[in-house]
Amino acid sequence: MKTQLSIGLIALVSLLAGNACIAATNKADDRPNILFILTDDQGYADVGFNGSTDLKTPSIDELAENGTVFTSAYVVHPFCGPSRAGLMTGRYPHKFGSQFNLPATKDSGGLGLPTDESYISEVLQDAGYFTGIVGKWHLGEMHEHHPNQRGFDEFFGFLNGGHSYFPADYQKKYQAAKDRGLDSAIWQYLAPMQYNGEEVKETEYVTDALSREASRFIEKASHKDEPFFLYLAYNAPHTPLEAKEEDMALFPDIKDKKRKTYAGMVWALDRGINNVVKTLKDTGQYDNTLIVFMSDNGGRPDQGANNYPLKEGKNSVQEGGYRTPMFMHWPAKMKAGKTYKHPVSSLDMFPTLAQLAGATIPADKDLDGVDILPAVQQDVSARPGDLLYVMVHWADHTNVAARRDNLKVIRTENGPWRLYDVQADPAENNDLSAQYPDTVREMVSKMSVWSWSHQQPAFFYNHKSAAQWRLNGMPRFDQTFELKNK
Repeated sequence: MKTQLSIGLIALVSLLAGNACIAATNKADDRPNILFILTDDQGYADVGFNGSTDLKTPSIDELAENGTVFTSAYVVHPFCGPSRAGLMTGRYPHKFGSQFNLPATKDSGGLGLPTDESYISEVLQDAGYFTGIVGKWHLGEMHEHHPNQRGFDEFFGFLNGGHSYFPADYQKKYQAAKDRGLDSAIWQYLAPMQYNGEEVKETEYVTDALSREASRFIEKASHKDEPFFLYLAYNAPHTPLEAKEEDMALFPDIKDKKRKTYAGMVWALDRGINNVVKTLKDTGQYDNTLIVFMSDNGGRPDQGANNYPLKEGKNSVQEGGYRTPMFMHWPAKMKAGKTYKHPVSSLDMFPTLAQLAGATIPADKDLDGVDILPAVQQDVSARPGDLLYVMVHWADHTNVAARRDNLKVIRTENGPWRLYDVQADPAENNDLSAQYPDTVREMVSKMSVWSWSHQQPAFFYNHKSAAQWRLNGMPRFDQTFELKNK
């Protein structure tokens, strides 16, 4: 059994590294620090800067208002694992067989992304950055897939796809499951926190614990000469819906129980981000830190989220499934109060951050994203005329969509192709396919060619989905990309 470390010991080691707060940091290396904040299942409208009126996100909103807000920001996939795979690699997950969530079962624990797929963390680490991840990993659990083996100097968090929030509850359930010898699938949201591979006896609400550890990492980084890259991957507001009573009490006007709990979870996020930003300021690193904020996919309306005005939510190729709130904030280099309306993707983070860091991208790395900062600074499209794709496999069909400039073509459940101007019609209410059939044919043809890069899945979430895939002869792209409307 792994040794358990106390939080007090971790904190003591950090304090011994130097004073907790310093007035300013003068590093020999003036490249920017990078703080990438990824929330989990947060709805498009669940931040004030995107119009929320019932939730409170003052700290997040202040950063957004003093940076650049992206109104057409997309992730590469509308659920957790593949979305994170695309973010870390800068490539569509279908290209390397990672189009499903990793399985939760014990006999599949060794599976993860191919180790020859380089991560942005590895590229930044090789460029001399001090790298850390705090929070959810969900890209493999065994040694070769562990964050410490994939470019992160430090890791605090959990390896699987979700986590319960109250330690007294999940630790008790975890121990009971272990005592009964039950399969690790039961532990999926219960496993102990880790610090660099060692189990940690946590005592705080998970969101608060992750914020605390992010601040600890930033304070530690302030004593180093090199810049830092911190990937702060919050679990919230992903299910289970669990909030502190005092946080929910801030929302007396919200009567729906799920929405009220969700509001409390988002408030904890905002409180934590405020504390992290305070640490950046206290350590003199605020001005030269690029902060990027996104969600890993759309929110779940059935679990308290709000994606208005977008249609549907998590798991969907409608806008609500994979268009997320996003901002960039960098006091030293980016002007405040800007809005960028052109489409960007989480795929763009790899080349953008690598360029900022002066990092070397491996020669054999075929990236699907682009460096967006020059286009953002000029307020022009970073990919004029190019398509951004999304593809989700189900038991017997594949849902697909692609956006080019303002236009989006989409097909779900082998139904008719539809075309929308999602800049003017983000709710996807006005189908333009009958008016522009040539545009539909052209975009579908390009999507079909893009699908040739698809690799068969390297893993499935469970045995049932694997069996269904084989039984139905998936992915059946001949069926997916047929142009005849039904």
